[in-house]
Amino acid sequence: MVTQNWMQDAILYVYALSLLFYFSDFMNESRRLERTGTGLLVFVWLLQSCYLTESIIAYNQNNHVILYEYWLAFSWLLITISLVISRFFKINFFIFFINVIGFAVFALNLYTRQESESLAVWEATQELLYVHISLVLCAYAALTVGAVFSGMYLFLHNRLKEKRWSSIVRRLPSLDTLDQWTARAVIIGVPLLAMSLSIAVISLIVEGRLELLLDLKVISSFATLVAFFIYIYQRSTLKRPGLQLARLYMLSFALLLVNLFSNYYSSFH
Repeated sequence: MVTQNWMQDAILYVYALSLLFYFSDFMNESRRLERTGTGLLVFVWLLQSCYLTESIIAYNQNNHVILYEYWLAFSWLLITISLVISRFFKINFFIFFINVIGFAVFALNLYTRQESESLAVWEATQELLYVHISLVLCAYAALTVGAVFSGMYLFLHNRLKEKRWSSIVRRLPSLDTLDQWTARAVIIGVPLLAMSLSIAVISLIVEGRLELLLDLKVISSFATLVAFFIYIYQRSTLKRPGLQLARLYMLSFALLLVNLFSNYYSSFH
């Protein structure tokens, strides 16, 4: 490929950024966020289209296809489908999920070594592990920040309910502000956690280590992600009050802690 690695890395980060904007739009219903996410996704689609065009030309010359091109075409097709659907239907959460898969496939494909020219099973390189770890650490950090805001919300709500005024209460932000900052932490943390988990799962499938999908770490990761999606559903669709949401967030964060410490009992972490 004539494109330098830094350009491919840039596409990966732009792809991830577009998912963050799509998820933000789902949480806040912002037309501006949706347009930004779509614009970034179109940019990724255009660059991937250039790669595929170059691959088609190379195929006509060499009469063979390598695994990189195979999965690149699959990722490109997922983006194409999501853009077509977003043009005619407003199903942003579906677009987010389908592109989480596309992102994982593209990342896994980008950070692999494939010396053979056949469609053989291939393994992830060390760089892919760095991407996975970076995403999950950023997700943990963002969701921890959200837990602090939720804890402050519960503390302040309790003090206001009991009418126990103090200098600490007066120095805290309002309940609405704490609730909004918790939501912003979720907007960042949950997509990063979903992308990290998708990369890990697809890596295990490609490497043929399906038995590890039943590992405690993988199961607890899925449980944590489901818990945060329940929080999102309760917040965005059912419009639950802030107190219930803060309690649900702390429960989800408790599962995140279980997931974090499950490393000690995991067979491959």
